[in-house]
Amino acid sequence: MDPIDVAELALSLPEIDPERPSPARIYDFWLGGSQNFAADREAGRRAAEAMPTLPASLRANRVFLGHVVQHLVAERGVTQLLDLGSGVPTVGNVHEVAQAANPEASVVYVDIDPIAIAHARALLAENPRAQAVLADLGDPASVLAHPLVRGTIDWTRPVAVLMFAVLHFMPDTERVERIVRAFTEPCAPGSFLAISHGAPDEAAPQAQQTAARDYATRTGVPFTPRTAEQVEAWLTGLEIEPPGVQDIRAWLPELNTSRSPISPVLGVLARKPES
Repeated sequence: MDPIDVAELALSLPEIDPERPSPARIYDFWLGGSQNFAADREAGRRAAEAMPTLPASLRANRVFLGHVVQHLVAERGVTQLLDLGSGVPTVGNVHEVAQAANPEASVVYVDIDPIAIAHARALLAENPRAQAVLADLGDPASVLAHPLVRGTIDWTRPVAVLMFAVLHFMPDTERVERIVRAFTEPCAPGSFLAISHGAPDEAAPQAQQTAARDYATRTGVPFTPRTAEQVEAWLTGLEIEPPGVQDIRAWLPELNTSRSPISPVLGVLARKPES
């Protein structure tokens, strides 16, 4: 590993436009957080009006994230986690779950939103095993070359690469499979890839389309729901863990008894086999 460039933490972040909604801050609003602007709240409310099950889906996704991190650290022995598209720090952050299971766990958060990274850096100021990186996961080379990534992640040991509720913001023109492969390629055997992804809502297709259209208009970020077959196509060469690419309710049966219905969210955990 390269030594961490501590000066990187002092770098000024880009100027923030509070009038332009951000997916990370809208997500924070839906989770009940406070790190969002009026424009984010308006965009979040509009999407939820069109698709009322959306906020509950994102909260369920957060539960799934915690479940996967707990499993990987406590049961599979992974102590390095790369959280891509991490968003604004909120309840049940990856480093909190991971370090509760193993205090030696190291976490690198990566997000393109300056506010998300600013708040993450403030939260992590006294935590030497967790870092926050301002970068675009759509450019894997720049993420992997970042000094905080290189200084924290030892690629000769297993790593958990987390992509939760982020790949559905990348259209097919971005060649998502290429991005997924770029992040799994340097991982040592025994590493894991965990993904959650919005799926087509067959029960309310028009509501989903309306919400997605308004969301894209306000944020400039498209939403592309995908099927289990489309997500599984990204995982060639990896061993998919049971129960496979499934709605997260198959992973968390307690969600099936919740009073708040959710729109479909796919989840998958895959392992890089021994070579």
